[in-house]
Amino acid sequence: MKIRPLLTNYLEHCEIDRNLSPYTIKMYDFYLNDFISFVSKLIKKSESSLDVLDINVENVKKYRLYLNRKVLKNSLNKNYKTSTQRTFLVALRTFLKYLIVIEKIEVLSPDQIILGKAEGRIPKFLKDEDLKSIFSVQNINKRSGLRDKAILLTLYSTGLRVSELVALNIDSINLKTGEFAVIGKGRKVRTVYLSPAAVASIQKYLATRRDSFKPLFLRYSGKKMELEDADGASLRLTVRSVQRLVKKYALNAGIAVDATPHTLRHSFATSLLSQGADLRSVQELLGHSNVSTTQIYTHVTNKRLKDIHTQFLKDVE
Repeated sequence: MKIRPLLTNYLEHCEIDRNLSPYTIKMYDFYLNDFISFVSKLIKKSESSLDVLDINVENVKKYRLYLNRKVLKNSLNKNYKTSTQRTFLVALRTFLKYLIVIEKIEVLSPDQIILGKAEGRIPKFLKDEDLKSIFSVQNINKRSGLRDKAILLTLYSTGLRVSELVALNIDSINLKTGEFAVIGKGRKVRTVYLSPAAVASIQKYLATRRDSFKPLFLRYSGKKMELEDADGASLRLTVRSVQRLVKKYALNAGIAVDATPHTLRHSFATSLLSQGADLRSVQELLGHSNVSTTQIYTHVTNKRLKDIHTQFLKDVE
């Protein structure tokens, strides 16, 4: 059977049955099309004529070599990270599982696609002094400065992903209780909590607003507002804008870490664990599906081990 129509069926299945986000579906489409393009050139067949039987061990092996050796565009001889290569292969595995379970087609077993050993990684995070610095360099005499401080404090106190942050509406959050629900990856709903400092900062920012627009965080530069946009959706701050402002304030604060919004998420998790929070609670607050994802933070801080080590030093003195 031809791959192309089955890929269309699979993406529709992801949208309707699995309720995946448009971004996730877009990335699956990208990963799988990359594989299709590679195999098409490898075996000299048009993409439209590729068959599911062309997804075989030999072609997958050559695709893995291709991913490992591929040099990224606009980079100085940089290759895909192992984690990125695994993402491409996981997408292919998931597609094969769909073909077996839903389409009832005999294809290559997903287990025959070897992902390779995951590389160890230590998440970047900001120390207490860095956090104090980055929260203090905004010009709060400007509404954009008040907005930016509110953004930084919200990211840190909730552990939100940047995509979750920019999707927030004013009516999404409860400033009285300091908590609200957010829809994260896989359309999973979780509750997050604002710190008193974040609540106060958001209140100061909203006090400067004289509009009735829905988005919690608005942009104040760039292209003009779209016509007939009563809700202000065209003024919603973008993911890229938030990434730029975090980087800007990290530089202004003299922080050595190449900070991103995700760095604040890492800092949130690290702070919780260093104060003795249990791994399962941190997993829930971050919205991780698997606790193994949360465990990367234990390489940075483990209060139990630190307490044991401190007690050991006291005992040997």
